Amino acid sequence: QVQVVESGGGSVQAGGSLRLSCAASGTIFTIPAMAWFRQAPGKQRELVATITSRGSTNYADSLKGRFTISRDNAKNMVYLQMNSLKPEDTAVYYCNVHFAQYGLDYWGQGTQVTVSS
Repeated sequence: QVQVVESGGGSVQAGGSLRLSCAASGTIFTIPAMAWFRQAPGKQRELVATITSRGSTNYADSLKGRFTISRDNAKNMVYLQMNSLKPEDTAVYYCNVHFAQYGLDYWGQGTQVTVSS
């Protein structure tokens, strides 16, 4: 079993920055791919960014240049640096841990990000 815990959410004014962290713990035999998703009120969950075990990254087109995903494999952690935040970035942000060879996904409980204008 793998536990996933996000932290770092909060309230910020438009133009500000936040850094989210996600820690994976438990039975981890291989280095998983990790990702951030978000879900705004009344909307579907959407992909924010992904990072492979080797550090290759991918971003939602609308977020390129403002958000940066990174990871620390030694600590089984992934981060999301969010800059120039906009009110439309307001959402619950979820961390995903994906073990492709086993077809397993683990999710955190989410952390709220609120951006005020």
